[in-house]
Amino acid sequence: MIPTSPNDKDFPWWLLAVAAIGAWMFWQVLSDDTYAGVLSILRKGIWTTIYVTVVAYVLACAMGLLLALAGMSRWMVLRQASRFYIEIVRGIPIIVLLLYVAFVVAPALVLLWNWITGLLGFDPIRTRDFSLLWRAVIALTLAYASFLAEVFRAGLQSVDKGQIEAAEALGLSGWQRFRHIVFPQALRTILPPLGNDFVAMVKDSSLVSVLGVTDITQLGKVTAAGNFRYFETYNVVALVYLTMTITLSIALRSFERRMRQR
Repeated sequence: MIPTSPNDKDFPWWLLAVAAIGAWMFWQVLSDDTYAGVLSILRKGIWTTIYVTVVAYVLACAMGLLLALAGMSRWMVLRQASRFYIEIVRGIPIIVLLLYVAFVVAPALVLLWNWITGLLGFDPIRTRDFSLLWRAVIALTLAYASFLAEVFRAGLQSVDKGQIEAAEALGLSGWQRFRHIVFPQALRTILPPLGNDFVAMVKDSSLVSVLGVTDITQLGKVTAAGNFRYFETYNVVALVYLTMTITLSIALRSFERRMRQR
């Protein structure tokens, strides 16, 4: 066997293997009533998974960018507060944070809301009125914001300081320097890890099933408990997640190549 360089463009044999397995699974879905029935049930949870993933990721990106900017601020209070949040949240397992937000933070927010609205003369709300879906979205947002903050920080700090000083010398404001000089260059650096975290969130969104949110995993558990066809049910669950994550990975790699060519 002739050793190849890591820079060589290997033929994606792994993708062919995945495609073969996927084709076999899709054939099972089309030809087997059990697989087809499971997929028809899971189809309802796909949109919930996509919704939770996209909304939580967008919010996490916004929060992560703010945390990164706070961590690079000239004010020590903001830097310390940002580092405190990042280190604390990154040290907590996502499922623990999910349960904490759902059953501790959410009721506390409801109490605070009722206290404020009570002063204004509005009717109170109940804890059950706080959707479990949004509790899950908030928990994933808080968790991933701590990871994305480090991604943004590394990307922003990778920009050459000389370019920032040159832009400052030209009279550009702080916002103009960030918008036209710093962020466009940092985006090229942070795009791959941002894509990886998005794919990771698709998988971690399955954790919301512990709250009873009807995503793919929760519907799979309910279906398997009802028909006792665990093999078929979880095969379809795995197939759905693999289809989503591999499609995203291929799309992100293609987008990265286009970004490099510009």
